[in-house]
Amino acid sequence: MYHCVFIIFSLLLPSLETTIANQLVVVGGGDDNLVINKCLDKEIHALLHFKALLKDPNGILSTWKDDEHNCCKWLGVTCNNQTGHVTGLDIGLCSLEGEISHSLANLTYLNHLDLSSNSFHGTIPRSIGSLTELRFLSLSNNSLYGTIPPEFGNLTNLQWLYLGFVGRCRVENPEWLSGLSYLEELVMNGISLAKANHWVDVILSLRKLNFLSLLSCELSQVMYPYSSSFLNSSSSIEVLGLVNNNLTSSMYRWLFPLTSNKLHELYLSRNMLHGIPNYLGNLCSLKTFFFMNNSVVVKFPDFLKNLSGCTSLALQSLDASYSQFTESLSDDIQKFSSLNILSLSHNHLNGTISGKLWELPKLKVLDVSFNYLRGAISENIGKSKAIIINLSKNSIEGVASTDHMSNLSHIEYAGISSCKLGPNFPKWIQTFKNLTRLDISNNGISDTIPLGFWDMWPSKLTHLNLSSNNISGQVPDLSSNFDYRSVIDLSSNRFYGPIPNVSSTLVSLNLSRNKFSGEISLLCQIVGGLLQFLDLSDNFLTGQLPDCLWHFKDLKVLNLGNNYLSGMLPTSLGYLVQLEALYLFNNDFSGELSLSLKNCTKLNFLDLGANKFFGNVPVWIGESLSGLYALILRSNHFFGTIPLQLCQLQKLQILDLSMNHLHGSIPSCLNNLTSMVQDGFSQVENVHHHLSWSIDIFSFDAAYVDHAMIMWQGAEREFIRNLGLLKCIDLSSNNLTGKIPYELTDLYELFALNLSKNNILGEIPSQIGLMKKLLALDLSRNNLSGGIPSSMTQMTFLGYLDVSCNNLSGKIPSSTQLQSFEPSRYNGNTGLCGPPLNKKCPGDEKPEVPRVIGRSEGDGEGVDEVERWFYIGGGTGFVTGFWITCGALLLNRQGRYAFFQFYDSFKDWVYAKVVVLIANLQKVVHK
Repeated sequence: MYHCVFIIFSLLLPSLETTIANQLVVVGGGDDNLVINKCLDKEIHALLHFKALLKDPNGILSTWKDDEHNCCKWLGVTCNNQTGHVTGLDIGLCSLEGEISHSLANLTYLNHLDLSSNSFHGTIPRSIGSLTELRFLSLSNNSLYGTIPPEFGNLTNLQWLYLGFVGRCRVENPEWLSGLSYLEELVMNGISLAKANHWVDVILSLRKLNFLSLLSCELSQVMYPYSSSFLNSSSSIEVLGLVNNNLTSSMYRWLFPLTSNKLHELYLSRNMLHGIPNYLGNLCSLKTFFFMNNSVVVKFPDFLKNLSGCTSLALQSLDASYSQFTESLSDDIQKFSSLNILSLSHNHLNGTISGKLWELPKLKVLDVSFNYLRGAISENIGKSKAIIINLSKNSIEGVASTDHMSNLSHIEYAGISSCKLGPNFPKWIQTFKNLTRLDISNNGISDTIPLGFWDMWPSKLTHLNLSSNNISGQVPDLSSNFDYRSVIDLSSNRFYGPIPNVSSTLVSLNLSRNKFSGEISLLCQIVGGLLQFLDLSDNFLTGQLPDCLWHFKDLKVLNLGNNYLSGMLPTSLGYLVQLEALYLFNNDFSGELSLSLKNCTKLNFLDLGANKFFGNVPVWIGESLSGLYALILRSNHFFGTIPLQLCQLQKLQILDLSMNHLHGSIPSCLNNLTSMVQDGFSQVENVHHHLSWSIDIFSFDAAYVDHAMIMWQGAEREFIRNLGLLKCIDLSSNNLTGKIPYELTDLYELFALNLSKNNILGEIPSQIGLMKKLLALDLSRNNLSGGIPSSMTQMTFLGYLDVSCNNLSGKIPSSTQLQSFEPSRYNGNTGLCGPPLNKKCPGDEKPEVPRVIGRSEGDGEGVDEVERWFYIGGGTGFVTGFWITCGALLLNRQGRYAFFQFYDSFKDWVYAKVVVLIANLQKVVHK
């Protein structure tokens, strides 16, 4: 919630700039109705030429016309009400695209220019540097490139300069900034300063500068960021941001002069800093310090100690989350008496939480989740004045006693998930009189809900998460317990009885994985239209799906899977026009699919598997539900052929039509399923955006991730969380005929293909080896013939293969992968041979080694007489020659020199010949 304040502030600068622009207009007197003189022709032509180079898809500049000579009435244009000169051009956030015209240089009286948040490209015109009256200039958030023109140094009246994320731009020599003596705010986020030597000196020369943001500026690459003469200077900067620059602790030498007692906010996140220097503890005006996402291990007690000067008295917000802090949350925390917000989540803190933490008088937000802290919270939490407490994912243990609990009416948000509070229900929770959000999920609670718990916060709760415990009992009427747009998650417990009544103002309701029973007529009572998420899966619900779903026009996720629901789907399903995921798997639904479902055009995930639906697979699925990434109709009674229209689902990653009564051939157009062809996980972002649907309230997640039952490697498995990465086709257990279309081999990104238990004939496509990412391939129980293609030796990721019970023949190609499978995966193919089968292929028998002529046939110890005399003669000759040669070399110096010179040359010749021979042999082998 507070993690990205500075970054968000930077991104909202265009809005702030617009506000400043309005103030400038007021100061300058920009009332159009008071304009005495019309625009000068020179300035009209400059504006029209500027417009002529642009694309304006939203018609923002439609009022800029040749026949309208008073340009002061044009949208975004401001004039001086006495002279008629154009003084302001404010067209930020207008979706304009094109190059910035040099004609703007003719607007010589311009004091405000805002071109931010458009799609301007090309280089930044140097001519802007001639607009010497400018006090405000923003080119932020565009697609420009090149060097920031040094002519900007001529803009000596500038007070606000915003160049954040202008594109791929750089500053090579920052000296031009020195001339901007009136500059108060400077934003250069995303601009490379890697070659900007002595940039610190330049900044220190700007005596009025109070806001400086240099996010992602490659500052770690600057060779000489400062000169020694400036180290004793001090700045007037109040807000300083140096986020995401890969800075190490060597930067603290040049940071020192940029920090003074005027500094209010300091942002050093996303760097590689080894702690902080002592001087940061002497910044008596520092109120906000962000040290998030630093990748170097830092001892937290040392960090606190270095901040413990007068900074500790002023600091109100400290965020050091997602870093590498170790050791304990020490007693030094008591010195930070002004702290309102303390976030240390996602670190490696351990030990007990200091009791001094709970005594901080102004603390309102505490987040130490995802650490290794331990302790008993009920004895200490009552001392705290915090209104938001998040202790999730630690080893904190609760105790039932409330002897040490003082008045806890101030606590509003309590996030205490995964803290081992069980097995008893923590009754001290009921001392939180003013709770609006409570998360005690995954705490090992095996108990019932205490009497009075549900009535503690009438119409106050906006978020309740008791999930992933072992809580039992019935849930009472909840229709008056929750506030507007609230969230309830009671999933993964042992609640039983009927589904409770809930408020019509609910946004999310998750009662899955419990023992609720009875009908779901309560859906007809939720008439507020706010519900976006409903999960009642994995219960014992019965009856029909009521035909009153028109109330849920905002519903995005509906999961009723794994129940005992029956009957036909109601036509009111078609009113769920915002629906993105529909799970009805493993029920007793029957009939043909309701035509009204074609109105749910935003569907991404449709799982109707394991029901009793019948009829043809509707063609409108391919025509109307173009956003589907998963279509699961497995284990129903669908008949007919596979409609060609399914090939239009270019985003489809999971297609499961198995265990039906489909006939006909496999459509060859399946290679149009683009997501299974393109390299990489093209749909993951889309899936994650649409289906990992969550409500995030200061780390109180009601996260929902898509899941499904998939036949994987011969067994049915539930895929959770990683389903968006899966790409598979399952057409098994039907009556399909014809050949396997060779076009299927175009699906290079497919992970699993199951065509088993059909009547498919013909050969396995010879290019099937191109599907190199296949992890599972099942072609068993068909009428396939021919051999196993040699290209399958390239399928090195294949972990499951079954081609049994076909009419395949020939030798199984040799590869590490194909020989690693059990012989049963090849059984039922009488013509197959070779490993791993025991059946040898023709020609595999080892030929007998011919007996050597002249060798005795006794015990093998005899030696041919010719051989014997060969060895004797050879040995004698070698000895004689060796001593003749050595004797000559020992007695003759010149001969010795000549011999070794010859030996060296001969050795090089032999080496060259051997190298050439080996190279030729390798070529022959590869051929």
